[in-house]
Amino acid sequence: MTLAGVSRTRRAVAAAGRVVVKVGSSSLTTAQGGLDPSRLDALVDAVAARCAAGSQVVLVSSGAIAAGLAPLGLARRPKDLATQQAAASVGQLTLAHAYANSFGRYSLTVGQVLLTADDVVRRAHYRNAQRTFSRLLALGAVPVVNENDTVATEEIRFGDNDRLAALVAHLVGADALVLLSDVDALYDGDPRVPGARRVTEVEGAADVSDVKAGSVGASGLGTGGMASKLAAARLAAAAGVPVLLAGSFDAARALGPADVGTAFAVTGPRLSARRFWLGYATDTNGRLVLDDGAVAAVAGRRRSLLAAGITAVEGTFEAGDVVELADASGAVVARGVVAHDAAELPALIGRKTADLPPDHRREIVHADDLVPLPPL
Repeated sequence: MTLAGVSRTRRAVAAAGRVVVKVGSSSLTTAQGGLDPSRLDALVDAVAARCAAGSQVVLVSSGAIAAGLAPLGLARRPKDLATQQAAASVGQLTLAHAYANSFGRYSLTVGQVLLTADDVVRRAHYRNAQRTFSRLLALGAVPVVNENDTVATEEIRFGDNDRLAALVAHLVGADALVLLSDVDALYDGDPRVPGARRVTEVEGAADVSDVKAGSVGASGLGTGGMASKLAAARLAAAAGVPVLLAGSFDAARALGPADVGTAFAVTGPRLSARRFWLGYATDTNGRLVLDDGAVAAVAGRRRSLLAAGITAVEGTFEAGDVVELADASGAVVARGVVAHDAAELPALIGRKTADLPPDHRREIVHADDLVPLPPL
C-alpha cells in the first residue's frame, strides 16, 4: 500500500507534526522479563527517523516493571502492589538508561516524565505537566513517559499505559497518536483463532460494534491487552486526535507512511485543555439521570441542565464536583460541574425553575461547565 492510496486518517498520522507513540511491555522485553536491546533499538530507530523528518515525538513506554523482574530474580510479573513498585523502582533505571543510550546514537536527548493519575485529575497538576512537556519539546528532547509505578496506588493508577497515552496526546496537543502492540492490527476476535477478521479503518462506533477484544496481553508481561488499546484509541479519536494502532515490529512504517495496522478517524472536535480534562481526565463523584428531553438538550444541543430534566440522583457529591449525566438506560451522555450538593437535589428534581425556592433558581449544570460525550 502506498501513501497515495491510504485514507485521510493515515495521511494525517503520517504528516503529524507532533506525535505521541505508545509501546507496551511485551514489545520491549523477553519472555523472561528482561529488556530486549534489539527490540528497543528498533523502536528508537523508527522514532529517531520521525524526529529527523521534522516531527516532535513523545514516547509513552511501558516496561519498567517487566525490566525489573530479572534483576530481582522474579520469574513473573508480581500481583501484589508492593512488589510491583519494587520491580518498577529497579526497572525504571534500567529502562531510562537503555533509552538514553539508544537515542544517544542519534544525538537525541531523552527526558523522563513519570506521571500518576493524580497529575491529570488535578487541574493544577495537569497544567504543570503541560508546561513541562512544552519546554522539553522546545529544547529538542524526546520525553519518555511512564506511569510512576513506584508510588502509584490502586486508587490513583491509570490502569494501563494505553489510556495514559491517550491523555498525554491531548495534554501535549498532539496531531496523532500511534499505539504499538504485539499484534499487527485490530481484529474482530482473537487473531490467533482462524476466521478472525482484520479491521483496517474505523470511522465510528459501528465499525467496532462486533469486535471482541481481550483484556490481557498474550505475553503476561503487560496489563492492557487489545481492549485497553481499543478504548484508548476511541477516547483519543473522540477528542479530535487521529490514531494508528499497529505492531511494534512495524514501527518504521507506522511512523513513516502509516500504511500498516488500523486507523481510527477523528469522531469528535478537538477540545480545549479544560474541556478535555472535564470530559475525560478528572474523576466523577456521582451521577444524575436525565429524561429524554434533557438528554436531547444536554447531549444534542449542549444546553444547560435544569432541575426539570432530572429523574434521579446517585452518589454523594458537593457543589463544584464533576458528575456524570446519564440517560434512562444508564449510558453516560455527558459530564459536568454540578452547582448543588447531592443532599439538595432530591427536593428540586423534576420541578420547573420558576417553582424552585429563589436561592435555588439556577442551572444544575451550566452549559459552560458541561461536556457531551460520544459513545465509547
